[in-house]
Order: sequence, then structure tokens, then C-alpha cells
Amino acid sequence: MSQLEQFMTGQDLPPSRHTTPALRLVLAVVVVLVLVAGLLLGFFALRGSSGIDDYEGSGTGTVSVVITSGSTLTQMGSVLAQADVVKSASAFVAAAETNPKATSISPGRYTLRSQMSGVSAVALMLDPQSHAGSRLVLPEGLRLTQTVQAAAEASGIPAKDFDAALAAPDALGLPDWSKNRAEGFLFPATYNLTGEETATSLLATFVKRFNQSSASMNLEAGAAKIGRTPYQVLKVASLVQAEGTPADFAKVARVIYNRLDKGMPLQLDSTVSYALGKVDIQLNANELKTDSAYNTYVNTGLPPTPINSPGEEALQAALNPEAGDWLYFVTIDPITRDTRFTSSYEKFLKLKAKFQAAMEAQKGKASASPSTP
Repeated sequence: MSQLEQFMTGQDLPPSRHTTPALRLVLAVVVVLVLVAGLLLGFFALRGSSGIDDYEGSGTGTVSVVITSGSTLTQMGSVLAQADVVKSASAFVAAAETNPKATSISPGRYTLRSQMSGVSAVALMLDPQSHAGSRLVLPEGLRLTQTVQAAAEASGIPAKDFDAALAAPDALGLPDWSKNRAEGFLFPATYNLTGEETATSLLATFVKRFNQSSASMNLEAGAAKIGRTPYQVLKVASLVQAEGTPADFAKVARVIYNRLDKGMPLQLDSTVSYALGKVDIQLNANELKTDSAYNTYVNTGLPPTPINSPGEEALQAALNPEAGDWLYFVTIDPITRDTRFTSSYEKFLKLKAKFQAAMEAQKGKASASPSTP
């Protein structure tokens, strides 16, 4: 059979007398390089034809953009492209899809730069500093009035709008057991603002965050387990938040429950301060006689509502009080917040005297220090 016949029948050709193993190796390398080059050219051609048009570098200047709630990566990319932060939405999407952290990009107002690469834009949006100015931070223990003030200042929404929203509590998503009172339900957390909020939507967001935390810790079931209602537990948590430090929360909760079980007045200055609209930790004799349902010196039981919005640690302490027979606690050092617990009234009086002496010493230091011109 001739070589031509072998070719036509698909059989292997005999080796060429002029092709050496070294030459075959060189030819193989050349073929591989050509294939790789072709693949790269094809990739870049496809990249350009698919609309992935990208800037290079980290950009210049300052551009403010707003990412709204529920935005997809494509929608985010479109917002950025319209503001010329990135060259195309596809550039942002492609970069985000290769960065696992991009799923944590949240709604809010971002301060970015003009003409950034998609990768640079994603990285900057993941930097908390890029949207620090649009954040509302609500610390643990804020009263409703303080929360409204903080929210109004951060959002630019007038305080009167929040007052109007609070007067229509059905729109806030409060739990059925809240008695339509928002105090205690405006959960302490960090919130990203987009500029689209209304007073009602913002308050509803705070309440939604409370409901999420409540569900995660099984607040209602936990309250039933210790023989309390969820609203009672929330009130206790607010007292714990106001009176103690995290290290002592569970002990403070136990003192409150022990006094309640014995029918003793709670005698907590924080409730009287709430009634007076003050934040002082030391009240005078006349103030302790204040005629108010919140005065736990003259009334037994819990106050009518929580006195602030407690955080998760205080709520957990109210659900899981530490075991003990304590009936009293005194913070003997106002600076270090060193707190002592006892079941003895006599020991309580000694601790109280120690606290008062510490307060007097603190006042003396303050009066002795030179005044600032």
C-alpha cells in the first residue's frame, strides 16, 4: 500500500526520514504556544465583546453614590457606572463575583472615586470608611427620646416626624405584647442610611432588628421558662442595662427578680431618673419622692414600660439570671464601676456609705482642679 493510500484510509503515516525527535519537540512547543496565544486573544476579544469595559487604577476625586435596599450586583454596578465610578456595570459585577466578601456590601451612601477599576471599587465599598458618614449608631441603653434625637441628627429627618410616627405605632411592626409602646424596642445596633428613609421606615427598621434578636434568643419561650412575660423580661433587661456593667448583668437581674418575688420595692435610681428626664446616678431625697409610676422607691413591682433599649447581653441576663440570694447591690466606685452584692441589709448600708464617700472624694478632686479659662 502506498503512503497516499495510507493517508486516504486514515492509517498512521510512517515516520518521516527527515524529522528528528528534537525537531518534533520544538514543533510541539510551538503548537502549544500558538494555542495559548489564541486562547488569550479569544478571551480578551470575548471580554471586550461581552461589554466588560474597565478602567485601570484606584480612581481620583470624590463621588457620592447611594445603594438602595434590595439592590442586586448588576443594579449596584449600574449606579456606579452612571456616576462614572466604574466604566461599566459589568466591570463591577465581574470583580464582585470573584470577591467572596462582596456579598456583605450593604445599602447606604458611599464615598468613592471617579474612574475606578471594578476591583478597586469593590475593595473600597468593603472598607467601612467609605460609608461611615451614612451610618447611624445606636448604643445600648438609649431612651426613646435619645434614640429619636440620634436618628434625627443622622438622617436629617425632623424630630417632629418621628414623634408623629410614634403616635401611629401600628405601622412600626411592634410585637403583639408590646402594648403599642415603642420604648425598649428600638434596638441598639449600627444602621446604614441611604437617604430614602422616612421616620416611620427608620423606626420600623429598629423594631425589625429587635424582633430578629428576640427570635434568635427565643425571648418569648425563655420568658415563659422563668415564669415571666416577654414584656416583663424586657423591662428587667432595661433596668439591668441602666444599673450594671456587662460583667454584673446576670447578678443584677437576680437581685431584681429576688426583690420582685419578695414584694420588695426595687429602689432603683435609674427609674426615678427616667421619670425626671435626667441621667444623674445620684439623686437627692426630694427627687426620690417624685410622684411617678416609674418611681420604684415608692411603688412595688416593675415600672410601666422599659426605661431604655437594652442590648443582647442585658436581654440574655434577664432571661438567665445568675443563681444567688442577693437583695442589694451597690456600685462603690463610680469610676471603675466596682459593684458589690449582698443579701444583708447591714452590709448594704456599709457599702452605701462607702459609695457616698467615694462620690464626695470625687467632688473634692473636681473642685480642687484648676478651672479651664
